[in-house]
Amino acid sequence: MARLAFTLVLWAALAIRPAAAQITEEVPFIVTPDHVTVAMLELAGVQPTDFVLDLGSGDGRIVITAARRFGARGLGVEIVPELVERSRDNARRAGVAARAEFRVQDLFKTDLSVASVITMYLLPEVNMQLRPALLKLAPGTRIVSHDWDLGDWHPVRTVEVPAPDKPVGREKLSRLHLWIVPAHVEGLWCGPGGQALRLGRHTDRVDGTLRTGTTTLGVAGLLRGTTLQLQAHPGTEASLRARSQGETMQVESATGAWAAWAGLSLRREPVHRAGEGCKG
Repeated sequence: MARLAFTLVLWAALAIRPAAAQITEEVPFIVTPDHVTVAMLELAGVQPTDFVLDLGSGDGRIVITAARRFGARGLGVEIVPELVERSRDNARRAGVAARAEFRVQDLFKTDLSVASVITMYLLPEVNMQLRPALLKLAPGTRIVSHDWDLGDWHPVRTVEVPAPDKPVGREKLSRLHLWIVPAHVEGLWCGPGGQALRLGRHTDRVDGTLRTGTTTLGVAGLLRGTTLQLQAHPGTEASLRARSQGETMQVESATGAWAAWAGLSLRREPVHRAGEGCKG
């Protein structure tokens, strides 16, 4: 990830151009400055228990820094064999070869599920092609991208890091974006007494309805990993915070018209029964 590899540019160009098109120029890779590398890992909150997967790992500095400075394990995937050999040599020199692995591998054929943290410095169109696979990862997985975003999947946090020696761009800074993979909370959730929470989800945005007694309110909110924060649509003072636990959901706090939901445990109805609603 320590650079924007010309091979990824080439791959993306071939993917979107007609078959007859020819690539006549190589795009040189862009090295990520060391302080930006550290800032990416700090933004992800990397710990010794993490496994960092760097997509397009270049000279290996992200994975090596994760191992040497943060005590994590990691894997870098890269399709240029010479860069993989350089990365392995760099890891040996840094004394972290046992925790920093590098493979000659297509990032689109890589098992992303091994990671608790994914880092990348890729083209926007490559990010978007990866997005569906990223959204299927385990809730709570952290993703950090250098400069490029993931469309309307809004980052949890964006930081700007000065990069006066950066060879591209006029601003001479790097924008680092952090996402946390959201839980899959779509469906009908039922509580005691017939309370019903019906949710739909698009990336980290959720909306739906909440019914308590004879009152049904529209809701909208955000998912941050397994944590759901809902607000009633304008006109009613009510909020709810819950944590998804797979097929159950625990309401941690609730205010206003939803105060009685605080502490409730909800269960998700099977898809084939969701149309029946929640039983009282």
